[in-house]
Amino acid sequence: MLAEKAFSRIQIFEQRQNVGGIWNYVPCPEGAPQDMAIPQTNSHAGLDKPIWEHSNATSVLSKEDRERAQFLSPLYDRLETNIPRGLMGFSDLPWPEGSQLFPKHDTVQEYIEIYSQDVQHLISFETQVVDVRQDAAKRWTIKTTPVRHNAELEEHTFDAVIVANGHFAVPYLPPVMGMEAWSEAYPGIITHSIFYRKPEDFAGKKVVIVGNSASGIDIGGQIKVFCQEPIIVSAKSVSYMQTEPPADQVNRPAISEFVVEDRTLIFEDGSRESNVDAVLYCTGYFYSFPFLESMQPPLTTTGERVENLYQHVFYRPQPTLAFTAINQKVIPFPLSEAQGAVIARVFAGRLPLPDESEMKQWEQDMISEMGSGGDFHVLQFPKDADYIDMMHDWAMGADGEAPPVSTVDGYCRRRSVTTASNGAKVVVGKEPPYWGEQEYWTREQFPAIKKAFQSFGEDRHNVQSLKEVGFSFEEYKRKKADEGKRLL
Repeated sequence: MLAEKAFSRIQIFEQRQNVGGIWNYVPCPEGAPQDMAIPQTNSHAGLDKPIWEHSNATSVLSKEDRERAQFLSPLYDRLETNIPRGLMGFSDLPWPEGSQLFPKHDTVQEYIEIYSQDVQHLISFETQVVDVRQDAAKRWTIKTTPVRHNAELEEHTFDAVIVANGHFAVPYLPPVMGMEAWSEAYPGIITHSIFYRKPEDFAGKKVVIVGNSASGIDIGGQIKVFCQEPIIVSAKSVSYMQTEPPADQVNRPAISEFVVEDRTLIFEDGSRESNVDAVLYCTGYFYSFPFLESMQPPLTTTGERVENLYQHVFYRPQPTLAFTAINQKVIPFPLSEAQGAVIARVFAGRLPLPDESEMKQWEQDMISEMGSGGDFHVLQFPKDADYIDMMHDWAMGADGEAPPVSTVDGYCRRRSVTTASNGAKVVVGKEPPYWGEQEYWTREQFPAIKKAFQSFGEDRHNVQSLKEVGFSFEEYKRKKADEGKRLL
């Protein structure tokens, strides 16, 4: 937005006391709040509450900590990214020197803090947005409140709004027969990954992990070192990240019933597990925008997806409202950077949107392809890579963009250039990332790369490159060229 040089005021509201969003680690030593709903199927859960307001957290945090605007995050003690850093970062900032190949969560937080330096002056920290709505003049009224004080609401007026609050705040625990009675009989045994922090809490316990996406695989891998063998993983389908289950893991289908007697679970294939000590749901989150509940047509109904959007970004009825990074099974940083370039150019008036009927047809086509539920925003490879490149080309088609200036790997690179009154060329806008063959190759390989990285055990912390775990794009290109020669 700054690079467009087109806006008189840019304001960022952040309810935490620092940048980084969910990458801000928050301890959760007592696990889930005792009043957590089980099952949890309400996507309209209201505004986030500071961590000290959770029912069992007051005694955990010091007075100083309670005075800081801490909000629950799904980060756990030993979390490392499941994306290699060369693919994960922003296009114009290298990772801190010495970062491991799959960075630790505190390294990611440091990276974001560095990246944010040139926009820090725009941020109002510890400020919670409580309501966003459009007035008769098509301008947006935003109501905010300080997190730490019982102050009156403040109102702000803007021409456009970007929503970047993520989708890792409202956990989803699907309903299962007998679940509520089981939870009442054995309180605290059923929980969600948002409250998980360290595997030692499961030492010696018989554990069932529900879900086999990124968090389920990673958390399960940590817990199985400490829990009663074997760990049990319940999932609806085969994981795209783990085609072959580990030898020390028992796979079960979805849970069909909780039976109070002997702490028993019955699975859809009729198999049973008794004397279960912990059921950890790694089943994802709802999309939730409590400050946009007044929007009609609504942004969410079931919470499985964001409705009435164009290209996962623009609110079709009023496209001066935009969203970023709501897609799943993607690489969030480069994807949001590409989306940001499009949003900035649209809001600057340099890039037109299609008419509403065309935007609506895009959503209908997506529903036909992906369904209207939780898969709608999934961009599983290669869709995510194609989407990043599509957004790049869309952004670079804006009015005022320069013609191609150079060719890199067969692709023309362009700069956004305008002419000043004195005839000088002025660079405007920020070019978003574009993925070439190397990025596609790395993206396709990264589940195997992560597996090789994990095989190093504790020595993985010293691994910083793909070559160290046996992957080389240069070698891949050489072999590909040799195969081509043999075919000739």
